[in-house]
Amino acid sequence: MRKPCNFTLYYSLFVTFMIMFVVVNSQLTTDFYAKTCPSVLKVVRKEVQNAIKNEMRMAASLLRLHFHDCFVNGCDGSLLLDGNSTTSEKFAAGNINSARGFEVIDNIKKAVEDACSGVVSCADILAIAARDSVLLSGGPTWKVRLGRRDGLIGNVSGANSGLPAPFHSLNTIISMFQGVGLNVTDVVSLSGAHTIGLAKCATFDNRLTNFSGSGGPDTTLDTTLVTELQNLCPSTSDGNNTAPLDRNSTDLFDNHYFKNLLNQRGLLESDQILYSSNDAIATTKTLVETYSNSSSVFFSDFVNSMIKMGNISPLTGSNGEIRKNCK
Repeated sequence: MRKPCNFTLYYSLFVTFMIMFVVVNSQLTTDFYAKTCPSVLKVVRKEVQNAIKNEMRMAASLLRLHFHDCFVNGCDGSLLLDGNSTTSEKFAAGNINSARGFEVIDNIKKAVEDACSGVVSCADILAIAARDSVLLSGGPTWKVRLGRRDGLIGNVSGANSGLPAPFHSLNTIISMFQGVGLNVTDVVSLSGAHTIGLAKCATFDNRLTNFSGSGGPDTTLDTTLVTELQNLCPSTSDGNNTAPLDRNSTDLFDNHYFKNLLNQRGLLESDQILYSSNDAIATTKTLVETYSNSSSVFFSDFVNSMIKMGNISPLTGSNGEIRKNCK
C-alpha cells in the first residue's frame, strides 16, 4: 500500500531551498552601502578621476587589477596584500613588474576610510574603481554589485597557474575562464578591455622574430606593424618599452580593438589568436566580427561579463574581513 505524501515535509524542504537560493543569489547588492557608507561611490569616483587626470593609462591599470584579483581566490582583494615571493600575489609571474596602480587603490581606501571607517572592503573598491575607469574612458557604465569582504591571505601559486598570459593558446585561455565560471563570450568581451592601455615589449616581442621557431615574425601580425614594433623593441632592449594595445585609439574605451584584429593589428598573441590564428574558433571569430561592427553589442556583453567576473567566489557574511589598509 502506498504511503501518503508528506506534504508538510516537502513544502518545508522547498521553502528551505528557496531561501538558500535567494540568499546565495543576493549576497552582492547594488545598494549594499546605502546606509553604512552612502558616499562611497562619489568618493571612489573622485579619486579615480584624479588618478586618470594625472595619467590616462591608469584607467587600464585599475581595470586590470580587478581582473587579476577575481581570477585568483575570487574577488577578495588578496592581490593587494604585501608580502614576499611565497605569500604575495604581487610576486606572481602575471603581476610582478606588470600589475600597477596599487598606490591609487591606497589613496582611494584612505579617502573611503575618512568618509566611513571600517565599512567598505578593498575588494569592493577594486570593483567600483574598475567600473569608473571604463566609464571615464568613454565606455559603458553599470551598477556594481557590492558586499564583498577581503581575503586574509594571498595565493601565489594560484596566481601563477590561474592568470591568462599573452603566450597561452586559446584553448588554455578558454579553460582558465571556464575554471572560474566564465564562457567563450566572456573571453572575447573581456579581452576587449585591451581597447585601453599599454603593454611592454616583453609581452609581445616573441612575435617579432623567429615566432614559434619559424625563423620569421608571426604571420598573423601586419607586416607594417612588425617593422614598427621591431624598431620599438630591438633585441638588445630590456623589454620595458611600451606600445598601445589599441593603436590609434589608445585611451578611448571603444570597439576599435576588434577592428584591429580584423586587420591583423592585435598587439598580443592572445589578442590576435581570437580571430586569425590556427587556434581561432568559429565562436570567437564571429564575436570579434560582431563587436567590430557594433559598439553597443560589445558594450552590452562587456558589462554582463564584468558583472559575472565580479561575482566570482566573493567572501560575504562573516567570512574574511574589512581591511583598513589594503596592503
